[in-house]
Amino acid sequence: MTVLDAPGGASLEAPSGKGRGDENFPVGSWLIRRDLRVHVHAFYRFARNADDIADSPVLAAGDKLRRLDRMAAILEEAPGPGDQDSPAAAAMRASLAATGVSAQHCHDVLRAFRQDATKLRYRDWDDLMDYCRYSAAPVGRQLLDLHGESRDTWPASDALCSALQVLNHLQDCAADYRALDRVYLPLDHLAAAGIGVEALTAPRASGALRQVLDRLLGRTEGLIAAARDLPPRVRAGGLRRESAAIVALAARLARRLYRGDPLARRVKLAKVDFAAAFLAGLLARRGP
Repeated sequence: MTVLDAPGGASLEAPSGKGRGDENFPVGSWLIRRDLRVHVHAFYRFARNADDIADSPVLAAGDKLRRLDRMAAILEEAPGPGDQDSPAAAAMRASLAATGVSAQHCHDVLRAFRQDATKLRYRDWDDLMDYCRYSAAPVGRQLLDLHGESRDTWPASDALCSALQVLNHLQDCAADYRALDRVYLPLDHLAAAGIGVEALTAPRASGALRQVLDRLLGRTEGLIAAARDLPPRVRAGGLRRESAAIVALAARLARRLYRGDPLARRVKLAKVDFAAAFLAGLLARRGP
């Protein structure tokens, strides 16, 4: 009997203990309009719970897919006893009803997490960017739609969210391989450097793996450059300032990853990075 069939309304969620404070970027910070923060947090909690299911080292792939499918179903159902299966999905449904934002962004991230449950390797950069289209881009699109922003902002937002996703993959490249046998580093990049995924088991990055990491960071810098077009396009002042801060954080994390070795220790942002990025956000201005 799976948890979906269990008596007593057992939740299908598999929380990892991670929260908003564990992210590389602010999630619904004080810069965001007060009345919208609860909806930003609802989306984060929904995505965090789905991500935790997909990343669970103890759940089988089929069980992960059933749980994620149930979260998708709750989004579309009327409120009822089944909501206890996933309080995060039920809260997200209520948020969507209150704001009028489409459920599509939620379904898109669920698509990515279903992929995480079954796909362990990525062929090339385009394959990775297709994954980011569903795992990362919907996060920015959800925030923009919440604020009633023009969809002209989507390309720059997609670039920013994809950059953040790749940077996170680079931070966690060794842990993802060791815990889940999942590798986001494109196989063609590894092959071009003359190595395989086994290079991720070393205590420190080899020269060949360093070449792969630097190549991916170079491509990510291109995404960050495209993302700089986002803050001037955003009408809402708070979201404009938060997006400018996140662009600055992405650039700072990329620089730290150039200098650091994610196999030796997790490369992460420092307090000074957050302080400098928030200052950059506060100074952000709308474009013409």
